[in-house]
Amino acid sequence: MRITIIGAGFSGNALAQLLASTRDDAHEVCLVGAAATFGSGVAYGEARPEHLLNVRARHLGIDPDNPQDFADWLSLGERGRDGFMPRIAYGEYLRERLRQAMEESANLTCIDQEAVALERLPAGFRVHLGDGGRFDSDRVVLAPGALPPQRLGGVGPRLARSPRYIGWPWQEDGIDRIPATARVLLVGTGLTMADVVVSLRRRGHRGDIVAISRRGLLPQSQLPRPSDPVELPPRVLYALRAGDLHALVAALRPLAAAVPDWRALVDALRPHTQAFWRQLSPVQRGRFARHLRSYWEVLRHRLAPRTADKLEALLASGLLQVRAARLLRAGVASDADAIDVVLRERGQPQAQVERFDCLIRATGLDTDVERTTHPLMTQLREAGLVRADPLGLGVEASADFEVVDASGSAVRGLYCLGPLLRGRLWEITAVPELRAAAAVLAARLLSEPRPGALAAPQVAPATRPVRMR
Repeated sequence: MRITIIGAGFSGNALAQLLASTRDDAHEVCLVGAAATFGSGVAYGEARPEHLLNVRARHLGIDPDNPQDFADWLSLGERGRDGFMPRIAYGEYLRERLRQAMEESANLTCIDQEAVALERLPAGFRVHLGDGGRFDSDRVVLAPGALPPQRLGGVGPRLARSPRYIGWPWQEDGIDRIPATARVLLVGTGLTMADVVVSLRRRGHRGDIVAISRRGLLPQSQLPRPSDPVELPPRVLYALRAGDLHALVAALRPLAAAVPDWRALVDALRPHTQAFWRQLSPVQRGRFARHLRSYWEVLRHRLAPRTADKLEALLASGLLQVRAARLLRAGVASDADAIDVVLRERGQPQAQVERFDCLIRATGLDTDVERTTHPLMTQLREAGLVRADPLGLGVEASADFEVVDASGSAVRGLYCLGPLLRGRLWEITAVPELRAAAAVLAARLLSEPRPGALAAPQVAPATRPVRMR
């Protein structure tokens, strides 16, 4: 059986390694992804030296059975295993482990091309590549990671084409071309904002930086050393098993103030989160998304201590301001030397106009399939092969991770893995949950009966299997 994994970031890499085999009769596995971030994905492939992981090194091994592998690869001591390493080092680790899997396996092929379309066949799928190549596959796994950021609402057409608007901060020379004295507006106050601010300061930025979001919430900080774990009391466990969002919140509020460290309480909820989310009704999920999601995000996805300390110092100095506000309109000023921005502060009936030199979208993870410009996901949605989650949390999928088509039926042999499963699992963006999901899907694929043999790939001259460099 030929299994094609589309997307060579963490999820695709992890699944490919779990399916890699030295057996001559093993399933053929083909990993397809963009050359620039092959093996590491955008999250780690486009990281800068100053960007730190927000998970302790001891928990980041790509192998579900060996979470200490990343720390072992770095030869860290016991204290270092609880540290927060540079993301760029993690990208190198992921690429190295994929190189090793390719060298040791007999069934793993890598193609450094973007998959742009997928065609359903009577007994499988045809994958179309960016260079015009194509090949057939019995099973396909969609693992594109997060989707490209959309253009901010309210951004005028002239500004959208202007270098003063940066829709993706890690695009080539994006933040590097910003003058050191520029007044910068960041839309987003989460982890991406923190990385942008740290990068700006590292290159000597001295101008004011203003970050806005609907509630103006900043991610909380990890502690330098891990807290002792806590045990969830019966009242919390009952609410989790019952799928009662209101009861869960009511049980957690007094408990958070009573435990020595609230972080340990959030971490204790983590093993239960996916099962709890699956029990919630569409109405409850919508309420969570509208009223609680922002608070959960800043408690759950925390900053590395060093990064948090830098933000605190900037806030204290006044060089960084974090405000609860909405961007209503942004356009190039009449003199073309700045950007005029219309903002409305939270709770204020009247908007105000401010002037900035640069506007950066720093809103982080995007999984909205309905509005994405991602070529493959757009094609799949328009062809009716996937159905977007109604809350913008990726694609609808079955319990076995098979995607659901426009008619509501599972598409046999077409799977999804990674953040686009948030609508199904919610907690599926961090390494521990991603590698666990990859293990579940790998077991499913390996247990399926073998179909008949497929023809060899028909590829364009530029499309070829590659060895990781």
